[in-house]
Amino acid sequence: MPEGHVIHRLARTLTDAFGGHRVHVTSPQGRFAAEARLLDGSSLVAARAYGKHLFIEFAGSRFVHIHLGLIGKFRVAPLAPPQGVVRMRISDSLVAADLHGPQWCRLVGGADVEGAVDKLGADPLVTGTEAPNLARVRRSIGAALMDQRLYAGVGNIYRCEVLFRQGISPFEVASSVPEEQQAAIWADLVDLMRYGEEHGRIDTVRAQHSPEAQGRPPRVDAHGGEVYVYRRAGEPCLVCGTPISMEVDGGRKLYWCPRCQG
Repeated sequence: MPEGHVIHRLARTLTDAFGGHRVHVTSPQGRFAAEARLLDGSSLVAARAYGKHLFIEFAGSRFVHIHLGLIGKFRVAPLAPPQGVVRMRISDSLVAADLHGPQWCRLVGGADVEGAVDKLGADPLVTGTEAPNLARVRRSIGAALMDQRLYAGVGNIYRCEVLFRQGISPFEVASSVPEEQQAAIWADLVDLMRYGEEHGRIDTVRAQHSPEAQGRPPRVDAHGGEVYVYRRAGEPCLVCGTPISMEVDGGRKLYWCPRCQG
């Protein structure tokens, strides 16, 4: 599932491509056909993201609310015939944005958008958002970081990496994590996810642990760039050399270094 930085980057791309323009809206697949007819020929105001949710605003305070889920993709490319199963297409004479396989794609009003956002926690990529309060959270910090009602947009890669970078065990009870460490987690998430939004990839390794600094080959992985623990089970920790551990926690693979985060 795309993490929050992907959705924020997508919102910016859609706004840059179509913001303020009248657009053609269709549903080649047919499942969004009635809604597409209502929007076709309208002006696309802007797109914005909150957490893993995308909201595309059209004239008349109408919004398409999209959640990509596990397999959804939204591709923006030069105009060409649609390929594959396309739920919704937004296009003009030059560019087309094709939505494939979302968890949902709904036409909603402004009140629905605010209601959806109100159910979510703090988004590190929304300016002015404050860190969540973990004082009453009795679950592990690893589980808390995956709870979209606390940390909107944070996914498995960022939760594993930020906990390693801060030297915190993913199994520590969230409410017992000292306030200064909670603040450090939040600040680190803001910096890492802003980088991800800007560059379109996840890089969490500090300069002293980079491939160049350590004389090792760069990591090759479709999920992003250089990371400390994510999908590195059994490989040596880049800091201490201890094999990285992994276990399934809440249906997701959790990675950590037993020594650095002991």
